[in-house]
Amino acid sequence: MELRSATFADGQLTAVQCGAGRDLLVIHSLLADRTAFDPVLPWLAARFRVTLVNLPGFHGSACIAPGIETYADHLARVFEPGGLSPETVVVGNGFGGTVAVAMALRHGDKFGKLVLSDVAAGFPPEGRKAFEVMAGKVEQEGIGSVATISANRVFHAAYLAAHPSAIEQRRNVLMGIAPQGFIAACRSLINTDLTPELGQIKKPVRVICGELDAATPPALCRLLAERIPGASYIELPGCGHCPPLEQPDTFLAAIADFLQPADATA
Repeated sequence: MELRSATFADGQLTAVQCGAGRDLLVIHSLLADRTAFDPVLPWLAARFRVTLVNLPGFHGSACIAPGIETYADHLARVFEPGGLSPETVVVGNGFGGTVAVAMALRHGDKFGKLVLSDVAAGFPPEGRKAFEVMAGKVEQEGIGSVATISANRVFHAAYLAAHPSAIEQRRNVLMGIAPQGFIAACRSLINTDLTPELGQIKKPVRVICGELDAATPPALCRLLAERIPGASYIELPGCGHCPPLEQPDTFLAAIADFLQPADATA
């Protein structure tokens, strides 16, 4: 499967693309990168032209100022003339999904269906505190200092026990992130609460959540499905924050019907 390099926003956003057909945009989590979708990429690329965009500060994408609206406006530039189509399916995990929610509120006419995997519209005080701690550690000790925190938020205890190399893998992923980009994303999440606006989203939405997600617990994901008109919700048993990485087959089974075009026959 060939990965083709692509850029958007006058070169400020880097991405890779593969496959052909209808457009599908993947926006990864803060605690992972686009490679978290590698296990599901062959299936997606057989059905879509998949664009895996790198969030600001990741793999060559320029850092931007904090603010969920700033991120939403910046990422929406992938839909500028010559970019992705207005029918694009957007799949967001974690912070990438929160950005996608903000895009749906500010630029909802520019894309189609929305899959939100382990996403919150806002966090309670203890959740915001976690982002404050991570941003502070990165400022003082460097990006590698949050590898253990990251692994414990992405994966649950049983997964880490079965995959002891996961913490070092998280460290390797984090080392590819510009520290200022990670800090800006943390500060964006600290100040985000899109919950009052969720009723304004007028597009098909599927919400997925890992039952054991410690970073974005199911209650926060269920809130999205409850507040977004017509949204559907599927919870994945025994799964953590990043279903495409941890349970790829289960994740694909949870979204396959939703990804069908509106005129597809059963």
